[in-house]
Amino acid sequence: MMTGRPRPGPGRGWLLRLVIAFAFAQGAVSMARPAVSYRALALGADETAVGVIAGVYALLPLFVAVPLGRRTDHGRCAPLLPLGVLLISGGCALSGLVSSLPAMAAWSGVMGLGHLCFVIGAQSLVARQSAPHEQDRNFGHFTIGASLGQLIGPIAAGALISGQGGALGRTSALALLVSAGVCAVALTSLWRIEHRRTAGTRPRTDGKVPVRTILGARGVPAGILISMAVLSATDILTAYLPVVGEHRSIAPATVGLLLSLRAAATIACRLVMTPLLRLLGRRALLTTSCLLAGLLCAGVALPVSVPVLAVILAVLGFCLGVGQPLSMTTVVRAAPDGARSTALALRLTGNRLGQVAAPAAAGLIAGAVGVAAPFVLLGVGLVGAAGLGLRGEGRTGPSPTGSEPADEEGTKTEPAPVGEALSDRSSRRSAPGGCPRDRHADRSPRSGG
Repeated sequence: MMTGRPRPGPGRGWLLRLVIAFAFAQGAVSMARPAVSYRALALGADETAVGVIAGVYALLPLFVAVPLGRRTDHGRCAPLLPLGVLLISGGCALSGLVSSLPAMAAWSGVMGLGHLCFVIGAQSLVARQSAPHEQDRNFGHFTIGASLGQLIGPIAAGALISGQGGALGRTSALALLVSAGVCAVALTSLWRIEHRRTAGTRPRTDGKVPVRTILGARGVPAGILISMAVLSATDILTAYLPVVGEHRSIAPATVGLLLSLRAAATIACRLVMTPLLRLLGRRALLTTSCLLAGLLCAGVALPVSVPVLAVILAVLGFCLGVGQPLSMTTVVRAAPDGARSTALALRLTGNRLGQVAAPAAAGLIAGAVGVAAPFVLLGVGLVGAAGLGLRGEGRTGPSPTGSEPADEEGTKTEPAPVGEALSDRSSRRSAPGGCPRDRHADRSPRSGG
């Protein structure tokens, strides 16, 4: 009697729920971060103090990213998701309730720590529960949640925050409390999100893979640097486009629409990621998108009209939508077995370093040369990222996560001769008592038992 082949891993309902949860969590963070700045100003902070509070958000997670990644490599991913939601919600709410700047900085750091927990857990879950040929698509869909949050969060914050002086303090506190509630909604989508089969299929390792070994794997540094370049471009664009608008007499409302247009184009890119990959291939797509984004970033510095600037930002947003999901796949495929979550954590560490260093460098350059100069610098960085994309990805030949197929749980399989591979699969599924792996390795490719 013929039986149907088992499905390759869990269905995609978990991915949809993860995207929904990420949209709420990211939306809350995108709503809270400007609200924190406004509330700090209302409490008497100057520009330096606001910069310190914003920097703590990115700095505090740097010290725990790698330990969290190691913990996830040897444990489950799902517990980090509700933990991250609770930390984000608590950081948002308490930032709105405290009345001292040091306390605000501390709770801003808690918010950043929660975001890091959620993202490490979520990215590791996507890597673990996706078959190799699904990783680009699933990471692309996963990052749609971030883009949705980045699109809606600032708009919601702007709608709630208004007034000056005491009114600004009250409305910014309200925005922070609302963002805490928005983040808490993410908990409703996290039920049974980690499949039991994939939770038990982690690679067995004799110990921790050293960070130096992970960073030495061909493809990991390239993925980290590409991610840093793309994220820095997004952050600087968000921070300095209002400054450019002020110099060119563009209304703040128009600047907000331009930034929303950029975010919407990024979402559109990730919705069509699969056909783009089929058309161009991942290396050509990654390289082309970084190169075009670099040229368009430099184009923002030109004194063009608002309609032309809108077209530039729309195409730029589309190109920037490619880098993050494909850099995740690049890092996952290049990382040593048993260290994928740690590699993803190192990628996030690089992102956080970029979030701290890029605005500081942009501020120095803008003060010395002009507000358009940071966009030229970003263009150079993205062109350099395009060059890294040309170098290809980590492992060559049969890769556990590249050309080799996944097993039925969607996890990585080691490259092996056909007979040995089928015998190994039989020993795990069909043979009573769990036959040794090499029992039929030298016989017929038909599995024994």
